Amino acid sequence: MTSPHSGRRAARISAATGPPSGSAATNVGDLVTIGFELSPNRSAGLHDTLSDRVTAELHRLILIGVLPAGSALPIQELAERFATSAMPVREALRRLAALGLVDIAAHKGARVRDLTLSDLEDTYRMRLTLEPLAVSLAADRSDETVAQRALEALDRHERHLDAGELEQARGAHSDFHFGLYRASGSRWLVRAIEPVWQNSERYRFSARRGDSDPHRSHDEHMRILQAYRAGDPAAAERAMREHLEGAMTRMQAAIGPG
Repeated sequence: MTSPHSGRRAARISAATGPPSGSAATNVGDLVTIGFELSPNRSAGLHDTLSDRVTAELHRLILIGVLPAGSALPIQELAERFATSAMPVREALRRLAALGLVDIAAHKGARVRDLTLSDLEDTYRMRLTLEPLAVSLAADRSDETVAQRALEALDRHERHLDAGELEQARGAHSDFHFGLYRASGSRWLVRAIEPVWQNSERYRFSARRGDSDPHRSHDEHMRILQAYRAGDPAAAERAMREHLEGAMTRMQAAIGPG
């Protein structure tokens, strides 16, 4: 049963972890909606728990670099930071470990997983296996309503990039991709994509901080969408593969050979 104090605690999470200086405040509840396929599906009438909110906020802090790679994640310190008990923090760390963002070692605690070239390449090998298949299946059952939603997500992505709102741009980018992946009709394929997607987001955010042209992927996204709209599975698969290979090349250059 949810504690009667959980609402007040959740409200304090946002204040306790507020964004870096100069960035806009983000509502924790909204962040969860970007969130995790491994979390309960709220479309079934379930509600966000305190653990959901702590998970989403830790995820945000890892992506934007407030908790950089290699950072220790002491449970008690995080509980104090979020003004909550240790239990939601432990659950959040377990969920982020399941997504590959956190390492948990016995007697050593948790830390943010390191960014390495080998991990990046391994992550993209899996994405290249899964995501072209997803859009190919989706294109085989193309639907104009899905296409319109994907186009609207791309428009939001561009607007947020222009405004320097990288977190909101991330949400729109996720909406574009996962709207097409869900259109594949394969629930298990979407679930398989989720962990490697979340891990690759850390590399994408890190690379973007030094990216002089954050709009360069727009044409790649449009080619994916056009192939989906045309109901052309082979072209959709090819466009997604080219997009992922281009993204991996940009991130490899950004993190260097180390």
